[in-house]
Amino acid sequence: MRLHSSACSGDRRSGFVLGEMGDMTKVKMSCSPVSSGARWRLPVLRGSAAPLVVLVGLGLAGCESAGSLATVGMGIAEVTPRSKDSSVNLASLSDVVARNPQDPEAYNTRGAAYARTGDFDKAVVDFTKAVQIDPNNAAAYTNRALAYRQTGRNDLALADFNRALESNRNHAPAYLGRGNLLRAQGNLEQAMSDLDQAIKLNSEGAQGAQAFHARGLIHQRRGEQAAAITDFDNAIDRDPFAAAPYQARAQSYTAQGKYAQAIEDYNAALNVDSKNGEAWAGLGLAYEKSGNMTKAKESYSRAKVVDPGNRVATDGMSRVGA
Repeated sequence: MRLHSSACSGDRRSGFVLGEMGDMTKVKMSCSPVSSGARWRLPVLRGSAAPLVVLVGLGLAGCESAGSLATVGMGIAEVTPRSKDSSVNLASLSDVVARNPQDPEAYNTRGAAYARTGDFDKAVVDFTKAVQIDPNNAAAYTNRALAYRQTGRNDLALADFNRALESNRNHAPAYLGRGNLLRAQGNLEQAMSDLDQAIKLNSEGAQGAQAFHARGLIHQRRGEQAAAITDFDNAIDRDPFAAAPYQARAQSYTAQGKYAQAIEDYNAALNVDSKNGEAWAGLGLAYEKSGNMTKAKESYSRAKVVDPGNRVATDGMSRVGA
């Protein structure tokens, strides 16, 4: 995930981008599908072409329920592994802070760096300093809200999203962040309103992809599979190297009985993360529904290897006689 610049909303302040797409892991991909059931191939990301991921899965656990798949949870942070240069970068940013102790952007930027390394407590300290210097810094409030979510302080996160929008009613990342928090809390109507606004303000790029995916999850939870698939299509169009929208769309296709399309999408998700037990289980279910019991057994077995407690895989194996 890239460092956040909120120029799209007219706010020049920087910070770190919301990572609200569930388990949207972006990694170097295999050029071939993990299963022969896929009829197409994902492109390969090489070296520096892979986008930087800072925070992923804030409040979204991949995909919501569809049919007999129910994978709802609170989500986990995916942080960029600490590199050899991280200490050097933090030292450099600390030097900038020391030389500019009244610059909120110095603290905001270092806070984002701390977030990259998973040090959310230090990130919160820096974002707090940024808003103390500039009480109308919408990006810093949004960033602190995201860091609060990583440490389970959702009440504080909601308060900060609200303060960000009081400071700048056109700050799209705050609508996206608050929408995901409200969605995770079951407040679907308000969440939908926030995500609609986030898309209205910025429907492109990674942030637009995240908003479309999140809104699709709400449609999916409501059983509105066609609308969900449209939103997942839009998410994939804007960010084709993230796994979660493929998996979510596969669940909606399964619910519609479109098993061939579901199989393709589960394979796309597994090209990104071959250790995704939920995707393997979903793939097994799609194969089972399509009548391919051999592939169903194989997929359910793979799911059990990476996720021994997966209920969908356990139930599926009992049905197909594995």
